[in-house]
Amino acid sequence: MKSAYQIIRRPVITEKGLAIKETQNTLVFQVAPGATKTEVKQAVQTIFKVKVLSVRTAMYPGKERRRGKFAGYRPDWKKAYVRLRAGEKMPEYAQNL
Repeated sequence: MKSAYQIIRRPVITEKGLAIKETQNTLVFQVAPGATKTEVKQAVQTIFKVKVLSVRTAMYPGKERRRGKFAGYRPDWKKAYVRLRAGEKMPEYAQNL
C-alpha cells in the first residue's frame, strides 16, 4: 500500500486552482497516475485532517518539449479536485502569492 505522500504529489497553484479553492471549497492536487479516487480521499484526510465530500480526477497527456533539434515528451500526469465538506477549515498551502 502506498503512503499518503506517494499518492499526493503536490498542490496545483494556479489562478484557476486558487479561485476554486476560495469559491467552491475545493483543493487541487497533482496525484500519482495510478491513484484511485478512494486513495486520494484517504490521503487528503490523513495529511490535512479534514473530511472530504467528493473527488474528481482528470488525466493530462504529456506535452512535447524541444531542446534544439532534440524532441521528447513530458510525462503524463493526473490532477485531482478534492471538495471538502461544509464547515471544514481550508488548509493554507498557498500563502504569500
